[in-house]
Amino acid sequence: MPIERDRTTVRRVKRNLFFIVVALTTIAFFGLIAPFLLTCFWGAVLAIIFFGVYRRLRIQFRGHDSVAAGITTLLVVLFVIVPFALLGLALVNQAISLYGSIENGTLNPNIVLDWVDERLPRVASGLEDFGVSLDDIKTRLTTAIGQAGQFLANWAIGFGSSILNTIIQFTLVIYLLYFFLVDGWAIERKLVQTIPMGNVRERVLFRRFAQVARATLKGTLIVAFVQGAIGGVLFAILGIPAALLWGVAMMLLALLPVGGSAIVWVPAAIIMFIQGDVASGIIIVVVGSLIIGLVDNLLRPLLVGRDTQMPDYLVLISTLGGIALFGLSGFVIGPTVAALFITVWEMMGRDYGGQAR
Repeated sequence: MPIERDRTTVRRVKRNLFFIVVALTTIAFFGLIAPFLLTCFWGAVLAIIFFGVYRRLRIQFRGHDSVAAGITTLLVVLFVIVPFALLGLALVNQAISLYGSIENGTLNPNIVLDWVDERLPRVASGLEDFGVSLDDIKTRLTTAIGQAGQFLANWAIGFGSSILNTIIQFTLVIYLLYFFLVDGWAIERKLVQTIPMGNVRERVLFRRFAQVARATLKGTLIVAFVQGAIGGVLFAILGIPAALLWGVAMMLLALLPVGGSAIVWVPAAIIMFIQGDVASGIIIVVVGSLIIGLVDNLLRPLLVGRDTQMPDYLVLISTLGGIALFGLSGFVIGPTVAALFITVWEMMGRDYGGQAR
């Protein structure tokens, strides 16, 4: 008996030591690749999004994985990466041009405040009763615009100096996309066989990750792109300066489940009314509230809410939290983490909490 007890103790010590080594090496590995974790994430998400294209090409090329993955990767570069890069350059040019127009006085950023000061003196005096002065607001707005211009200049300089790092990141995303397409099933199968959590649970979590990432990225981007495109074209037709810039701003704000593109087109309509261009103001309000709003109300629940299977408030909170922690990538990471959180707790409730299976 003492000998058997000693052997059991030795086996337990070896097992615990092994798991400690596994934990330490895993932490060390993820610390090593920490600068590229978001790159790996986007490579995996793109592979999930375009896996259908890869699968159809694989059938066309009779099972040649490398050829199908190479063509799929090339299509992603031509129709996703290149257009976004060109759009980014055009956006920077318009932002610089808009800032220059404000600096030389062509555009007056205080037009709304000047109108309130001139036409609504009671509002101005009412604000002063609360310790708020229109002159202070104008000063702060002018300071904010100056800081925004300085930020834009610093960003342009920083982007130029880090262009090599940006190219490396994009190249790595494309590289990982290719191999995730080729080896995606093998990687998932190996992880399912290795992680000691139960194969059924692991497959459920992998499916949930793919489902939410696909729905969030594809659905949210479609909604945001349609809203931004409609708003940008509308602004261009009405002759509003930097229409592309405002269109992209509406697209980015449309990533948020609440507020969205209205944060841009509502002030634009107000400015049109103040300038006396009533027709343009009415057009913006009608198009914004009916067409752009209808796109959000119809497409977002259809493309995002149905597949994520999460309530709107949870999507909002997780999206805002994800953006706060991970930047723009957070609009996908946030809801994905929230969905996995719900799935894990549902598993625990079924297996250990007494919920009905």
